[in-house]
Amino acid sequence: MAVDDTTSQDRTASRDRAGSRGRSGEPVLGSPAARREGHAKVTGAARYAAEHTPPACVYGRPVPATVPHGSVTGIDDSEAMALPGALAVLTHENAPRLGEPDDPILALLQTPQVPHRGWYVALAVAETPETAREMAQAIRVDYAEEPHDVLLRADHPGLYHPEEANGGYPADQETGDFDAEYAAAPHQFDATYTLSPLHNHPMEPHAATAVWEGGHLIAYDSSQGATLVGTTLAALFGLEPAQVTVVSEHVGGGFGSKGTPRPQAVLAAMAALHTGRAVKVVLPRRELPGVVGHRAPTIQRLRLGTRDDGTLTALGHDVLTHTASFKEFVEQAAVPSRVMYGAVGIRTGHQVVPLDVPAPSWMRAPGEAPGMYALESAMDEVATALGIDPVELRLRNIPDREPDSGKPFSSHHLADCLREGARRFGWERRDPRPGTRRDGDLLLGTGVAAATYPVYVAPSTASVQVLGDGARPGYQVRVNATDIGTGARTVLAQIAAEELGVELDAVRVDIGSSDLPAASVAGGSSGTASWGWAVHKACRELRESGGSIVTVDTATDVRSQEDYARHAFGAVFAEVAVDTVTGEVRTRRLLGVFAAGRILNARTARSQFIGGMTMGLGMALTEQSTLDARLGGFVERDLAAYHVPAHADVPDIDAHWIEEHDPHLNPVGGKGIGEIGIVGTPAALANAVHHATGTRHRTLPLTPDRVGVSGG
Repeated sequence: MAVDDTTSQDRTASRDRAGSRGRSGEPVLGSPAARREGHAKVTGAARYAAEHTPPACVYGRPVPATVPHGSVTGIDDSEAMALPGALAVLTHENAPRLGEPDDPILALLQTPQVPHRGWYVALAVAETPETAREMAQAIRVDYAEEPHDVLLRADHPGLYHPEEANGGYPADQETGDFDAEYAAAPHQFDATYTLSPLHNHPMEPHAATAVWEGGHLIAYDSSQGATLVGTTLAALFGLEPAQVTVVSEHVGGGFGSKGTPRPQAVLAAMAALHTGRAVKVVLPRRELPGVVGHRAPTIQRLRLGTRDDGTLTALGHDVLTHTASFKEFVEQAAVPSRVMYGAVGIRTGHQVVPLDVPAPSWMRAPGEAPGMYALESAMDEVATALGIDPVELRLRNIPDREPDSGKPFSSHHLADCLREGARRFGWERRDPRPGTRRDGDLLLGTGVAAATYPVYVAPSTASVQVLGDGARPGYQVRVNATDIGTGARTVLAQIAAEELGVELDAVRVDIGSSDLPAASVAGGSSGTASWGWAVHKACRELRESGGSIVTVDTATDVRSQEDYARHAFGAVFAEVAVDTVTGEVRTRRLLGVFAAGRILNARTARSQFIGGMTMGLGMALTEQSTLDARLGGFVERDLAAYHVPAHADVPDIDAHWIEEHDPHLNPVGGKGIGEIGIVGTPAALANAVHHATGTRHRTLPLTPDRVGVSGG
């Protein structure tokens, strides 16, 4: 385990499940092995997409549209091209023609249409990045502006019911008779919760360096999946996949925004083809909200019907959200309500309105993060109204099977997470009365929320080869996984070392290139499960065959999985202090306890849980974005205006986990952990603020202007 106060029972379970041991006798899989790339990163040796500089490399700077909707009628680049070192200005009139993309956001510089403010209308290319930036500022663009609409509202006439929500889920679903059960319920609760748009803002901006070598395209891209970027670029430029190499060796975070191909790789490849030079494109931080996706705003109505003992008879979850006018993306915020709690009648649905906004996309725990905020806030309101402890209320409503599908759970340890979290947090000392704990001008409160995230796995391929002469065997594992800061290299080496029965340093892992065996993206908390399955299978076949090299894929294995409902669960506990003078909310403690299958590396797992909880803290207390009704586009476009949590905002976060043995997952027994940490945190903090002040806020974030003087 990753903590010092582990019980003896936990330690015994950890020893029993540590996996096979290397030649030194130390556990391999499950141990807190240090990151393999750590030294390279802290010394600057690790190279990111913008740090690859081929010979004669030049620089591209995109030009964003300054109107919210319309079309380009003219571009004057004479002043820009007169600058020393200017090489080219690409527009819809002269840019290379692209094949029809699967994703409309990649139809760059192909037409004069402007679907939203910030859409790229030109690319300046110069010998230096400074000149490219100056060129971009000097380009004059004329537009025919058209009326626009960027604001989501509950009575918008353009709202419609889509067929699917993100992830392929049915947008609307009902089990039982919700209307009848809700009408007959002894207690009825009806509340609406709202969230603004949110932005991913990874530490490394989106960047790409592209060069053409004899008809072969090489792109160094900041991406969560080089395989997908490679096949996409091949289709856009009319190439065979083997004619494209995409390298994503080190990636400085993504949180979903790099999970699909983004403009930088396409623009760099277009400019390199046009100029005959290697081209580097780094998207400016202020432009990211407009071109790399965002978490869509939601208006969520929760209707809960309960018996006197708090058990649910009816659960209704209706979500309103926006999408772009040129691409449908529906945040699946109602989907977790199909999983969490048993009720006789459950109705969940989504409505969406197309607006003149950038296309929303994946952001850490899409669907679950906003949806569970609303559901878990509503559950807290039920507990308060009925005088039932919030932990006990959740325990009473845990279902035996997945409510939506009726499938058995492959494993389900939410109850254990709630009980263990309550024990560690000291929940039994909590005074249930809101607004009763005070420390000078500060009101103190505690809250709890449950968390869940589905278990995803995708087919992947991997190879393993014997190295050396056999005196001290070594092995090379090759798989196009992507390490976005999660420690993928390290965990994959641990999986291989365990299966091969060797020490960790006997395994070399090559990842991050589309020339390697194809693998799925680092997204949906599915990376380790997907790549690890392929690595495990390759190592087992190598060991059993006695050969020197094996390549495998897991497509058949993944398709033949038994039909279980697979989910990770967790519970987050929070303590806050609310300043009665300023309205400022400060987090004092956050504790998360999770059930996520077998923990494959105690050190990197704890880091992922804490990272997700920190992001949830930002969602609850500091992060928000707004669309300008008059000008279109996002207002908070940089880290000065969009407030991510700073070190002082995160004083005490701790993460623990339950030993969970699930035989229905994959050979390594792990569930994804990258996203579940964010899921329960916003509601836990919002519930703690209610407990501190006695005032219920249903709009995030809980900034001082919203919280106000709560305690007088």
